[in-house]
Amino acid sequence: MNQNRRFFSDNAMSKIQISRKLDCLGLFCPEPVFQTRMEIDQLQKGEVLEVIADDPAAEEDIRRLVKTLGQELVEFSKEDGKLRFLIRRVR
Repeated sequence: MNQNRRFFSDNAMSKIQISRKLDCLGLFCPEPVFQTRMEIDQLQKGEVLEVIADDPAAEEDIRRLVKTLGQELVEFSKEDGKLRFLIRRVR
């Protein structure tokens, strides 16, 4: 999944340690949200999930999911139609 990083400039890359990566490119609602939920459930407290998606609906849907689950959206960026979320499990 490291190939997804090519979609984001160095300025968009953070220094946060990523524990798991989820590639949702080419998937459409509701699949990115379902897969993100499954991955969040696998995280240990404090771990960070990176999600890459290109479904425009994923921006609002994943933000809402993170808030509903009481987790932390550490970082969000959008570049060339690609969405990148860093989500930390806090509970």
